[in-house]
Amino acid sequence: MSKTSKYEQRGVSASKSEVHEAIKGLDKGLFPYAFCKILPDIAGGDEQYVNIMHADTAGTKTSLAYIYWKETSDLSVWKGIAQDAIVMNLDDMGCVGVTDDILLSNTIGRNKNLISGDVIKALIEGSKEFIDMLTSHGVGVHQSGGETADVGDIVRTIDVGYTAFARISKDKIINNQIKGGQVIVGISSAGQASYENHYNGGMGSNGLTSARHDVFAQEYRNKYPESYDPLVPKDLIYSGSKLLTEKVTIEGQEMNFGKLVLSPTRTYLPLLNKIIKHCRPAIHGIIHNTGGAHTKVKKFAPRCRIVKDNLLEIPPLFHLIQEESQTPWSQMFEVFNCGTRLEVYTVESSAQEIIDMAASFDIDAQVIGYVEDAEQSEVKVLYDGEEYVY
Repeated sequence: MSKTSKYEQRGVSASKSEVHEAIKGLDKGLFPYAFCKILPDIAGGDEQYVNIMHADTAGTKTSLAYIYWKETSDLSVWKGIAQDAIVMNLDDMGCVGVTDDILLSNTIGRNKNLISGDVIKALIEGSKEFIDMLTSHGVGVHQSGGETADVGDIVRTIDVGYTAFARISKDKIINNQIKGGQVIVGISSAGQASYENHYNGGMGSNGLTSARHDVFAQEYRNKYPESYDPLVPKDLIYSGSKLLTEKVTIEGQEMNFGKLVLSPTRTYLPLLNKIIKHCRPAIHGIIHNTGGAHTKVKKFAPRCRIVKDNLLEIPPLFHLIQEESQTPWSQMFEVFNCGTRLEVYTVESSAQEIIDMAASFDIDAQVIGYVEDAEQSEVKVLYDGEEYVY
């Protein structure tokens, strides 16, 4: 059974092909190749401004946080879930140039019989702590309230989502204009950034349905039936070998496998804020490798061949997932960021400046590839002597 079919049988899709088919006739906004949809200034009526609204959730990462919390009573993982849901919004918006004056509202749906008020409190505290950190780096985010609903009939454990809004001048928008001759600066999702408190495994909030079931052991299948879809074939549920509390040491830091996979999604906003201020004319595209991972750029780079021939070192977490699942690397690069969750498309002369800015936040970065003109959009990934074409 291929990895792709396993992923689909678990009720998820890396490519979201059905969703894209459903929305293909919708208006793509003022800048069709921008990473987020850009709308006219409906809020202010100024032709020189635009509006951006974005909604996203932490996805099925909440299911893993749930069983970790039940196993350990550690509420801190819920603070990470709040960060996951926020970053999935704000870093997408950062890719079009939004790094300040952002309004944020949450929507939490829970099964009250399973999710206590302590969890809600941890989520709220986590969001505040994360926003305070962003504010200290010059990224202004303002919470405008939210909604917590007890919807146990439709939510098995908890769903955590946010909606974000910003209004910025049209000339500040980064509209992806990716073309031949540009280079790709890949920015790492793993390690410990200067604004992070612990080692980050680099997982983000994509691929968690696959990761948690492929890595963690069968004992969680019977113990926590509320943590998965009962319609999924049982042999695809928690089919790995690891326990959540089993210890592992990476870069001198000891943690357990649960915390490694649950590493909060790294935000790049402090770094993007700096890059956009100092390198704006040289930036021709910014891609957040979320759903679709290394193939994500295809939607934003028509008539381009994206060649990634010098990837950042793949972090231990992704080797763990690959080894536990025996997933071919060709499919790993479609589902997981594999250590590179942000790509900046720029001219070669500006690449080192961006790399140095990343280093100032203790984040690894390097030129991971280049762009060629082509008849159609294509991504080529070269890794460990193999070539994968998408």
